[in-house]
Amino acid sequence: MSTHPADTSRRYLKPPWFARVVGNRMAARFRPDVVWQLSVVGRQSGRTRRVPVAVLHHDGERYLIAARGQTDWSLNLAATGHGRLDHEGRTEDIEVTDVPVSARPPLIDAYLASYGRMPTVGASFRALPDPADHPTFRITRSTPRA
Repeated sequence: MSTHPADTSRRYLKPPWFARVVGNRMAARFRPDVVWQLSVVGRQSGRTRRVPVAVLHHDGERYLIAARGQTDWSLNLAATGHGRLDHEGRTEDIEVTDVPVSARPPLIDAYLASYGRMPTVGASFRALPDPADHPTFRITRSTPRA
């Protein structure tokens, strides 16, 4: 039997029911220019999970930032290193690398400048101000699907 306590330090803001059930399904209809669908395999279930995300374009690179903290999608993406993005009828397989915490502040600033007015985004970063609480991934490879 382990004498080490379970890790309870996960910093995550669970979205309210309405945002989870209705908002996630409707997001792409209201902001199709911004909202992408990320599909990633669950690290425990092995099932593909799908979630709306906003892709940050910054200095010629693309990034995924978990605004709500250590979300399941970010933990799954960190575990697998790859996923799929769907946007406006196009699908691409992606590979990602984790961005070190020290390199996240300018990316978070750019993310907030682009998406901070979206419901709950600004509030999420105010509630979790530490860049370490926001997993951030650089998309290192993208392969369009036919």
